[in-house]
Amino acid sequence: MKEFSRRAALAPILGLVPLAVFSALRSNALAYSVVPGSDDSPSSDPWAASQTVTPAALVAELIAKEQAGKPTVVCVGFRALYQGAHIPGASFHGAASTSNGIADLKDWARLGPRAANVVLYCGCCPLERCPNLKPAFRTLRDAGFTNLRVLLLPHDFNTDWIEKGYAVDKRK
Repeated sequence: MKEFSRRAALAPILGLVPLAVFSALRSNALAYSVVPGSDDSPSSDPWAASQTVTPAALVAELIAKEQAGKPTVVCVGFRALYQGAHIPGASFHGAASTSNGIADLKDWARLGPRAANVVLYCGCCPLERCPNLKPAFRTLRDAGFTNLRVLLLPHDFNTDWIEKGYAVDKRK
């Protein structure tokens, strides 16, 4: 019952995204499993603790008056979630768990300065099960980005960002 209530609460937030699409994407992301000892196991995060940022800290950075220090926020999750609601100013480069998403991210990375302050986020599911963040982080790290961080969304974007009252943009 709790899961149904949570899904029902998301319906107005996601706007035009049908609830069934969100549920299917969430179920697919939750079904993503890791092989113990593989490169995608939870203990093998490619980022260090110092390469993470909490939602509250990111919000503070985004509202800072100094433009030069503001991070570039990149959504590497599923298109339906981005279209439903995303962090204002975030760019979308496709789900990094797909070859098209990685290709788009690489194209974007070719144009960016390697010292750029970049924050990646997905929010499709609990961080430990996310199929998108690790490939995105590795791709940008391997491309030479040196100031790369991951937004810590332990549950999902709705719970850890929207329900906390942080600003969202619903423009596609």
